[in-house]
Amino acid sequence: MESIHKTVLLNETIDGLLVPSKVEGNKNLIVLDCTFGGGGHSLGICRKFPGVRVIALDQDKSAFQKAEYKFKDLDCDIKFINSNFRDIDKVLAKENPGGVDAVIFDLGLSSDQLENSGRGFSFMKDEPLLMTMKENPLPEDLTAYDVVNTWGEKSLADIIYGYGEEKLSRRIAKAIVESRGKASIKTTFDLVKIIETAVGRAYKRQKVHCATRTFQAIRIAVNDELGSLDAGLHKAFDSLKPGGRMSVISFHSLEDRIVKRFYQGGLAKKGEAILINKKPIIPGAEELKANPRARSAKLRILEKK
Repeated sequence: MESIHKTVLLNETIDGLLVPSKVEGNKNLIVLDCTFGGGGHSLGICRKFPGVRVIALDQDKSAFQKAEYKFKDLDCDIKFINSNFRDIDKVLAKENPGGVDAVIFDLGLSSDQLENSGRGFSFMKDEPLLMTMKENPLPEDLTAYDVVNTWGEKSLADIIYGYGEEKLSRRIAKAIVESRGKASIKTTFDLVKIIETAVGRAYKRQKVHCATRTFQAIRIAVNDELGSLDAGLHKAFDSLKPGGRMSVISFHSLEDRIVKRFYQGGLAKKGEAILINKKPIIPGAEELKANPRARSAKLRILEKK
C-alpha cells in the first residue's frame, strides 16, 4: 500500500533548513530526518540537493515500505532505520559519528497511521485499542487497551487532563472505570461510546469531536511522546555541526511548548543557537485548503552557533 500522507509546510521547512547559499557545493551534506512518515521532507530535499545523504528514522517500519519506491530514481543516498528518535545518539554513533548538517522533526501522526494502520489511532474507525507507533508491538509493550483497562481512575483523569487538556477528564475517567467493571474495553468504538455517554449531548455538538482530546492523551501516554521529544531534541542538537539547522513541526500546544522552551528558554538564551524565526511559521490559506489537517501545524527553526 502506498503512502497517502500529505507533507505539511514542505517548502517552508526545506528553505529554512537548507539555505542554498550555505550548502551549495557541499557534496557531503548529511540530513537527519527523525520522523520519516510519508517521506515528503526527505524526498523534497533529495530532489533539491542531488547527492545528499539522508538518515531517515521512523518507529513505524511500515512507513519505509510505503514510501521507499519514491527514491529509486533519485541521486540520493538514503538509509532507512527503524528506530525512535529518542535513540538518535545510538543511531548516529553507528551511522555517522561525525555529526549532521540538518535535522527535521515532523511530529504527530501521519495520515497513513490514522487511515490505514489498524492500530486504533482514529476514533472514526472501529479498530483494536493499540495506539502504539510500533507496527508489531511485543506482548510487553504498553497499549491503549492496557491503559483503559488497568490504570487507576486518578491516573486516567490525570493523563486525559494533562496530555489531552480535556476539561471533563474526571468524568471520562470515572466512566471508563465503571464500564470496564462490566466488560473489557476492546475497540476504539467501545471507548468512543463511553466518552460520548460521559460528556453529555451538549458537549458532543462542539466543533471538536468529544473523543479527540482523550484519544490524543492516551496515544501520548502509550508512546511516551513528550518524554521522547524532550530527549530527541537534546540529542539532535548535540548531533548538529556548527552552522547546522534544526526544524520542528508540532501539531498541538504541549509539543510546541516543549519546543519553544528548548529553543528560546534554553539554547537561544544561553547563546548556543540563533532563532531563525521567533514566531512559528504556520500553513498558508492555499495549503489549508488542500490539506485541512495542517491547520494546527507550527514550524520552528534554529541554527547552531
